Amino acid sequence: MTEQVRPDLVISGMGSASGGEYGKVMIEGTAKVRGDLSCETIHVSGLVTVQGSINAAKFEMHGKFTGIGSLRADTAAIEGHANLRGRLQGDDITVHGVLKLQGDCEAERFTAHGGFAIQGLLNAGTIDIGLKGRGEASEIGGETIHVQRMDRQSGRGLLKRLIPAFNPHLTTGTIEGDEVQLEATTAEIVRGNRVYIGAGCKIGRVEYRTELIVHPDAKVTEKLKN
Repeated sequence: MTEQVRPDLVISGMGSASGGEYGKVMIEGTAKVRGDLSCETIHVSGLVTVQGSINAAKFEMHGKFTGIGSLRADTAAIEGHANLRGRLQGDDITVHGVLKLQGDCEAERFTAHGGFAIQGLLNAGTIDIGLKGRGEASEIGGETIHVQRMDRQSGRGLLKRLIPAFNPHLTTGTIEGDEVQLEATTAEIVRGNRVYIGAGCKIGRVEYRTELIVHPDAKVTEKLKN
């Protein structure tokens, strides 16, 4: 019995299409897809809205993307402005720009250079955040967590226009990991094995097991060694 071959979906310019099962999805321009998408790869560029959830092996976007649902991809590369009204799940998630997410974000590796607002939990094995704008998440958990402030003037011209000119800073309730290195972060609780609290941090309580280093320009109200 032969395997059924999925058709490709290609939109160039202005257009719309229905959701469904596809091989490759290529959208360039201003377009809308109505319904859930299941595909091998999806590449969108321009101003694109998907009124449904996406399940793909590879997701790439450039420009402005709105997803009325969740996104699951083995690898997801976001460059520009993405607004997702569900969950974001993947093995390797990379953000260069701005990510707005109403649900949780779960990955093996999460890398973000820009700004983000995650209403749920950010959970990944490795978390590498370079702040060029505001970062927000209800809670952050992982094995290795690295947060640093970056020069907003560095990077691509498009990203400079997309990221609002706010003081780069991360705000969250709880951060928990094994190796935790933070800059420009406000959190109620930070838990870890080895913890470095860098410049510009305001932390309510730090709970650590092996090592704690606090920068002179950081504020930690309570320190507890477990």
